[in-house]
Amino acid sequence: MNFKVLKSKIGFVAEVFGIDIRQNISKDYVSEITKLINEYAVIILKNQKINDEEQIKFSENFGTIEPAGTNTELTEMKDRRLSSQMNDVSNLDKNNKPLAKDNQNRIFGLGNRLWHTDASFKKKPVTLSILSGRKVPTKGGETEFCDMRCGYEALSKEMKNKVENLICEHSLQYSRSKLGFIMKDVLTKKELEKFKPVLQPLVRKNSITNRKSLYLSAHIGLIKDWELADSILFINDLMEICTNPDYVYAHKWEENDIVIWDNTQVMHRGRYFNDQKEIRDVRRTTLAGTKMLIQQ
Repeated sequence: MNFKVLKSKIGFVAEVFGIDIRQNISKDYVSEITKLINEYAVIILKNQKINDEEQIKFSENFGTIEPAGTNTELTEMKDRRLSSQMNDVSNLDKNNKPLAKDNQNRIFGLGNRLWHTDASFKKKPVTLSILSGRKVPTKGGETEFCDMRCGYEALSKEMKNKVENLICEHSLQYSRSKLGFIMKDVLTKKELEKFKPVLQPLVRKNSITNRKSLYLSAHIGLIKDWELADSILFINDLMEICTNPDYVYAHKWEENDIVIWDNTQVMHRGRYFNDQKEIRDVRRTTLAGTKMLIQQ
């Protein structure tokens, strides 16, 4: 198995060659891929023409799949296109037609165009995301990734000391409100309980590489014990540092691409495409976290 680093100056994003994930992957391959993920944070596999079952089987090599719909979305299972083990990141309804412009699920899904970390709003945040491009638009729809390790390392010593022990509140309510989707206006009190904020550290450390990273996301709404305005401005400043173009990789999708990333080390966002005329059918399996980082 060979690989090429795409952002070689900072050691970020590796394209891997010589692997077909439809085949049974050996433990040695799983170990090699895991090592690459820890080091480069984003891994790209080209020409992987797979179905959902093959994606699920491949993903299970790296841990337990986090089921979709557990405190993550509004769509009921009966209205889903995909099985509960797959996250539908497409612009399609259950009949495989583009969602209407005013569709509630479309507006909710537009939150994926904000810089975010998958499921940081869960008490046990997820680890890896594995995204398969089944059908991609002819223009736009890229996925951008930013290296939050570089963002942390760019901080001054004073700033590193300042962020070291800060705790943030994460919730889908915060990210969706930025798009004008106010959950309390459309959900019942019982439904809102699913989106209650959880606490996460602002700084994380990779236990394999020992590199620290900022743990940022559009899901952050407040720094614990800070005023709201100060929280928002401070997080925005950190976001600007982490999304410096030098730390960003934009993946231009081709059909049958697989992209794997480590949510503990990178943020990502989808980019604009004409979702009323084109189809972007990308499907994600997500690996569950094993522990809470902070007692809730």
